[in-house]
Amino acid sequence: MERIGFLGIGIMGAPMAGHLLDAGYSVATAINRTPASAEILAKGLKVLGSATEVAAASDIIITMLPDTPQVEAVLFGMGGVSSGLTEGKLVIDMSSISPIATRDFAARVNINGCGYLDAPVSGGEVGAKAASLTIMVGGPEEAFMRAMPLFEKMGKNITLMGPNGAGQTTKVANQIVVALTIEAVAEALLFASKAGVDPAKVRQALMGGLASSRILEVHGERMIKRTFNPGFRIELHQKDLNLALEGAKAMGMSLPNTASTQQLMSACVANGGAAWDHSGLVKALEMMACHTMAGAER
Repeated sequence: MERIGFLGIGIMGAPMAGHLLDAGYSVATAINRTPASAEILAKGLKVLGSATEVAAASDIIITMLPDTPQVEAVLFGMGGVSSGLTEGKLVIDMSSISPIATRDFAARVNINGCGYLDAPVSGGEVGAKAASLTIMVGGPEEAFMRAMPLFEKMGKNITLMGPNGAGQTTKVANQIVVALTIEAVAEALLFASKAGVDPAKVRQALMGGLASSRILEVHGERMIKRTFNPGFRIELHQKDLNLALEGAKAMGMSLPNTASTQQLMSACVANGGAAWDHSGLVKALEMMACHTMAGAER
């Protein structure tokens, strides 16, 4: 059984690493990067002194980090993964980062005779805990097949999208759909509320028609009940939409609704909402409407 290094034991990473431990894998992390929770330590997580030590002690190294700069630092910075790589190891980045940077990272890892997969996930904390994540993978098929037993312990819908960068591109596309749908649900429920109709009843009615969606079901309920603990933080979704807009600019195309939704997220961050769940985007619309959803806490 292959030895696993897992760098990024956070809201998502902790349950993902926990599933690998439950499956009998040896899993190590770096204490100076991602202090582990007591629950994961109790399952047998090994804590080493640096990402270099983790890479040297592992056959497959997984990163699950907030953004592109953090991934680059953990992979290539002082005490990073690259210093512990030897031929035949596999690096899997499950963070959501720049597709352009991903292709560069893959080339730098390949120089060491090692494989590289970008494998961002969708499903949030709930999916991570339930091992039901959607995993979108970019990289060589041989490396994908090697990693499949690990992916199957963490997710359900697992797809090889193409070469390195394709997984990250797919994740950016996913985040566009999710963000714009959250915005649409927020507008609809707020519109109904300001018109004097109970948004909870509106949500219930819409769940039976063409407007029904997982976003309406889960995030619509969050908006009505004001449960904005993440989940998936607005600042992280804001970052993903920035990646979409940067990519669109590089390709010479326009993403007008992505841009406007990114601005709503920026407004939330500016008003102290960086750590809100992304369903908290409704608060930016409420500020503009001078109206808090009926039945919601003022």
